[in-house]
This record gives sequence, structure tokens and C-alpha cells, in this order.
Amino acid sequence: MELLTIDSYPTKTYEGLRLRPGHPLPFGASVVHGGVNFSVYSRAATSCKLALFHRNDAEPFAMIPFFDEFCIGDVFAMIVYDIDIENVEYGYIMDGPNDARTGHRFDRTKVLLDPYAKIIVGRDTWSETQEGGQLRPYRSRVAPDDFDWQGDRPLETDINELIIYETHVRGFTRHASSGSKYPGTFTALREKIPYLLELGVNCVELMPVFEYDEFENWRTAPGGNGKLLNYWGYSTVGFFAPKAGLAASGRYGMQMDELKTLVRALHKNGLEIILDVVFNHTAEGNENGPYLSFRGIDNNVYYMLAPNKEHYYNFSGCGNTLNCNHPIVRNMILDCLRYWAAEYHIDGFRFDLASILGRNQDGAPMTNPPLLEELAYDAVLGKCKLIAEAWDAGGMYQVGSFPSWGRWAEWNGRYRDDIRRFLKGDPGLVWPVSQYIAGSPHMYDPAVRGNCASINFITCHDGFTLWDLYAYNSKQNMANGEENNDGSNDNHSWDCRCEKNGAYDEGATLHLRKRMIKNAFAFLLLSRGAPMLLAGDEFCNTQYGNNNAYCQDNEISWLDWKMLRQNRDIFEYVKRLIRLRRECACLKSGTPGGDRTSLGYSRISFHGERAWQADYSGHTLGVLYCCDEEYVYAGFNMHWEDHRMELPQLPWNRRWRVYESSWDESENGMEKSGGVLVKNRAAVILRGELQKTGADQE
Repeated sequence: MELLTIDSYPTKTYEGLRLRPGHPLPFGASVVHGGVNFSVYSRAATSCKLALFHRNDAEPFAMIPFFDEFCIGDVFAMIVYDIDIENVEYGYIMDGPNDARTGHRFDRTKVLLDPYAKIIVGRDTWSETQEGGQLRPYRSRVAPDDFDWQGDRPLETDINELIIYETHVRGFTRHASSGSKYPGTFTALREKIPYLLELGVNCVELMPVFEYDEFENWRTAPGGNGKLLNYWGYSTVGFFAPKAGLAASGRYGMQMDELKTLVRALHKNGLEIILDVVFNHTAEGNENGPYLSFRGIDNNVYYMLAPNKEHYYNFSGCGNTLNCNHPIVRNMILDCLRYWAAEYHIDGFRFDLASILGRNQDGAPMTNPPLLEELAYDAVLGKCKLIAEAWDAGGMYQVGSFPSWGRWAEWNGRYRDDIRRFLKGDPGLVWPVSQYIAGSPHMYDPAVRGNCASINFITCHDGFTLWDLYAYNSKQNMANGEENNDGSNDNHSWDCRCEKNGAYDEGATLHLRKRMIKNAFAFLLLSRGAPMLLAGDEFCNTQYGNNNAYCQDNEISWLDWKMLRQNRDIFEYVKRLIRLRRECACLKSGTPGGDRTSLGYSRISFHGERAWQADYSGHTLGVLYCCDEEYVYAGFNMHWEDHRMELPQLPWNRRWRVYESSWDESENGMEKSGGVLVKNRAAVILRGELQKTGADQE
């Protein structure tokens, strides 16, 4: 006989539905014995109703008030029995003061999303509209907990070992050339795991996958050629829900299982997954924006309001700023990240505009931000990677100084900018470049920040692709419909145009562009810290000069996989560099054994045209990496003239051998005198190999 506890019995009925007082925690909708517990916080609301809808219906079949005995403190909580969670959607209707002068914007005509909703419906299929072009309103759904993880767990790979691959779920496989059965989805990305393994990366960083509205601020493209959408997704609708439109099964409400299946498959193949998370603002925009959730539930709590209370602080550049260090919002962010780590086995998080997370409720920067500290010390997140984009749109720039508690790593924006400048031949950069290669100790004290605070990148989703960095002198963003005024103007790009006898030399230009791309990959993959590659750079993907393709759901943003066949030489070059990095401990931060090897060699040392004599005034740099039994030398010549570089002497039983070169190896060759000729604007990489003895040769 089944035994029931006393608190599993209903105590009230309303319009035929059986109810009882609910549990205030956890917030959100959670399945309990015989029913569903609904819990939502609002300090200023005077009343709340739960709206229940049959799946896909426009009108609710029930509007249940939270009776007085269902309210505990500032929490509305009740259990509703006999709900078919597969076929019911829900939302909240809050009533309270609507006076912008006090910051309250309650509207009892709005059905609001649950801030803790685990499934959100309304954009179930990417960019699909209803008859007549209308959009379905957003609704929350109750999430089942029935996924079979088959023993999977987060991988906990040391950050020193990571080689990160940043991509957009839709753009990675949406192009017809991807050959995917369900292009642009989590399932299609899973089909590309063999490709990722061949390349050699071991971590995938996904641009936003929390539910967002691709129709936010949509408009017709210039010339009437299609629609401009919110393609990137940096505008969150719901923090706990995966985006249905990125799932092949989203129309069936199976996006949770599809994403979990992807995570499980990645882990099975030794690939970690990092999510790009956006807690700095929401999709509700400024005072003229839509009511989706937070504005109508408790505007004063969830957002930073200007002193007049009528307007929003806009440190995000997107209309509003989430009030991250309010205790309620801070706890929501912690609950969210714990949920993704525990229920989706996510290995780490990259925080968009993370400096906002360090602002007080009045917008002022804090010296010891409680949210950032709690994330650093949180028990559930203890093994997750925490990566900050250490700036915001309000002027805070904290690269090198982001509060860390020994846990936070940073996107190293200074690395990106200075390496770009050095690569194209700007003067006076050899010394800072040597520091970046060494893991940026001039910015990150290892004793304070650990061994791998720097996430190194030269390109990312925001800006030029690597091909475009060497194919365009300036951005080409007219297709965004903003008169080319959007996107950064400070790109440090160069079109590499070559001329011969006063005419454009296409062959020489192509050779130089590919050489520059190889040079960039050599810097990136031989720099200590964790390298991050932008998807498609390894086969010269282009965005046709667009450096802000946030709205381009088309061939501008989609990876064209035909380019992989066309530029297989670049792909193979990157593969070999990744293999070298993974094989050689001396190329990574946190190499054990102190500053010197047992033979007295420095773990990393810098050289010029003469060994052991770096020339910080020129355009060349030699780098020697050493561990016991490992020796790697990289010669970088960003000058427009060839240079001979003397090689450091190896132990008697080893000799230098060219491993890879951005020129043909035959032209970037070893010399009997113990040097190597590094051609103009080129990089050469050598390994110290054991010499064969006579017995070995026999």
C-alpha cells in the first residue's frame, strides 16, 4: 500500500482544481508528489495569480489566485494537483503599484514568465511565426527530470590543458555545405564531434544558448533582402531554459534532452563545454521595452534604476542593467549556474560584460563584489571554469585587475590588441609580446591569479574573423542597416595587398594572407595561458568584412564548410600546432619543476638574432621553451625583410629540427652554422630531437 505524508493532501479547491499551500523554496515550478509546486518571489506585488494554459492555447483554462495562506513572507507558493506537465503551460499575473516615479511597473493585464522556468515555449522553431506573421506569446512549462546521463559527469580538465573552440550553435552547421541532417541545432553540432577531434581541440565554448528572442528588434535588411534578427542571442529571456529554436526537437518540447545529449556526447569524447552566459541585462530593454518577466514581477529588485526611478541604468549598452548584487538577484544567478552545472553537467561559464557583476545597486564599482566572491567560493561550482569578459559598456575595463580570489580567468583583450599590432609590423611591441607568450605575468601575478588567468585569443565572435583581419583594412558593416556606424573601428587589421610593377598581385597577396594567418595561430598556440580559437578560422572562414554580425542569420555568419576543402593547408597547419601543444608540457602554464630545468635552462627564455640576446626594439623574437627532455624554439619575424636567427645550443645528444613553418619549410630552413633563416613576416617552429646513435641507425 502506498504511504502518503500529510502534506501531500490538498486543503483547498478552486474551480475544480485541488490545491494546498506550497513550499517557498525552491523558486520556480517543481514536481512534487501528486502535483506541481509553484513558487515566485515579489516584494512589492499586492497579489498574484497563476495562469494555466493547455498547450498552444491562447487563453488560460484556469486563473488561480494565491490565497493569503499561500503567501510566506514575500513568496507566493502553492501546490496544484493533477497537472499533466506534458500538456500544460503557465505564467504569473502580478498586481501592484504602477508608478514609474517609484520604480514600480506592475501590470495586471500581462502574463509573465517564471524567472526560474526550466522550459520556455513561444519560439519553438527558429524564426517561425504564426499565421499572419504573428508571434506566439512566451509561456513557461514544467520540466521533467527523466534524462539518463549513463554515468556522465563534468570532465574537470585542468584549465592549463584547455584548447577552447568558440562557436555559435546555429552558425556552425546552418550552411548547406555542413551536410547536417538537422542544420543549425544541438544535434547537428553533435554530428561534428569527429571534426573537432580531428582538429584536436578539447573544449567547446557556445555562444548564448539560454532562451532568447531572435525577433527582438528585427527589421528588414537593406535592399529588402531578408530579415535582420537577434542572431547572436546576447539578450536573455530566461536564464534557466535552453533555447528551443536551437534544437531540432524544440517543436516537441525536447530541447532539454537534446542539449543534454550533446553534453553527454562531448564528454564521452573528452570535450568540455563552456557556456557564454549573459547576466548583465535582459531582453526587456529600457522603459519602452516589453513586459516578459522581471519588469512585471518586481522592477525595483531586478534592475538598476536611475535616481529618478523612471529610467534604467544602461551599463550593458542594451537598455537595462540587471541588479546583480541585490541579494535576490544574486541568489537567482547562483541558483542558475548551480542548476546548469548540476543538471546539465556544464564544465564552465564565460560571463559576458562581467564587470557589471561587480557594480553596486546604484551602479558604482565595488572593491569586493559579493556576487563574484560567492561564485569563486561556491561549493557546487567548485570545479567549474569561471571566465570573465572583464569590461562593460559603462566604461569599466578590468583586464588584468578583475577580482579573482584565485578562481577567475579573463578574456585577455590586451593580448588580442597587442598581438594583432605586432603581427602586422607595428614597432615597440617585442617586450609586451614576450610577456603575453609567457602567460602575461606582467598582468597576472601567478602567486595571486594562479597559473592560467589569461584566456588568449586573437579573434572571437565579436570582430573580424582571422581571414578578414588580413583581407580588409576597415569594417564592412553596411549589411547591418546602421550605415556602417556599428562595430569597432579599432581592429588593427591589414588587407595585405601586394603589388608587382604597379599592378595588384593576387598570388602574392593570397600567400601573404595565409602566412599571416599561420603566424597568428603560431602565436596563439605557443602562448602560455588557455588559447581560444574562433570556429572557422582554421579554414579561412570569412564574414566578408563584417565585424559585428550580431544580426546576420545568413551566409555572412554561417560557416561555409567548402572552405575547409579549399584551405586544407591551413587546417593541417593548425592541427599540427595543436598536436604540438598537447604533447609538450613546456608550452603550457603551470609547468612543474620551478623556473629552471635540471640542466639549468630557463623554462622560457627570449632571444633575438643572437641567441640569449632579445632585441626589444625590433620586429623579431625567438622563444625557447624547456622542460626536462623537451625543447621547443619559435622564431617570429614580423619584419618585412628576412632575418637569420641564431639558435640556442641544445644538450649534446639533441639537435634542432624544423617542425612547422608559415613559409615552405624548404625556404625557412636550418643552417649548418646553427641558425635558421626566418623569412619576412613568418614564423618557424623547431623541436629539439634526440640524435640517433650508431646503434640506433643500425
